[in-house]
Amino acid sequence: MSLEDIKDVVREKYGQAALRAKTEGSSCCGSSPSSRGGCDPITSNLYDSTQAGEVPEYALRASLGCGNPTALAQLNPGEVVLDLGSGGGIDVLLSARRVGPEGKAYGLDMTDEMLALARENQAKAGVENVEFLKGEIENIPLPDDSVDVIISNCVINLSADKDRVMREALRVLKPGGRFAVSDVVVRGEVPAEIRRNIELWVGCVAGALSEDEYRGKLRRAGFEAIEIEPTRIYKVEDARQFLAAEGVDVDAIAPEVEGKFASAFIRAAKPKGCCGPSCCR
Repeated sequence: MSLEDIKDVVREKYGQAALRAKTEGSSCCGSSPSSRGGCDPITSNLYDSTQAGEVPEYALRASLGCGNPTALAQLNPGEVVLDLGSGGGIDVLLSARRVGPEGKAYGLDMTDEMLALARENQAKAGVENVEFLKGEIENIPLPDDSVDVIISNCVINLSADKDRVMREALRVLKPGGRFAVSDVVVRGEVPAEIRRNIELWVGCVAGALSEDEYRGKLRRAGFEAIEIEPTRIYKVEDARQFLAAEGVDVDAIAPEVEGKFASAFIRAAKPKGCCGPSCCR
């Protein structure tokens, strides 16, 4: 499967998810919704009632993340924030409120349906210091040294060229800028048949890196002060619904995947003396 094929699958599935958010509710990274409007174990119960009340219902429904980077990242008034793979815009809108009117929050997404939904949610929320951009996280349409903080929510693992994503993130961050993302990581060996299943690229599983791989890619891109903090470790029974929906024989693979997938909050920083990718290597 080529890089473009993977992008096409992700684009199609997330476009469908944006449309479903307006009708039957959210999906869980490609699987079917739970009775609570989200899906276990990845996308459920990520935002508290206060945060949920700050954004339109459709923004919450369209959230396909695996964490809550806005709750864990340090965001200060006046800063510029970029959300990679912004979906329905929930993390962008929450970030915009945190940085205040003197700051700005960008959302980047490659899916037309998600961008339309995000802009609709922005209008409903009445938040002005937000801009949604169309593009790919491997080619960020912003200039060098223009962003204080990069956030992302269960999106980088979907990229088939994560090294390029890390380099692009470093490029657009200002010296001393922070990388603060939620993503799924793998803890130990995972059966090859799961990684080969292209549908699971949209299920937050097949594209996930191990903790060591994630650290290595960030380090090679030029980041420092790298930390990975697991926030939710998934058990097979918790994951039965979305794995079964992707055609996986859960009982057969249970002994090999139990506890090996986790949501994590990943922090890193661009060196303060760094003027671009070339001087950070």
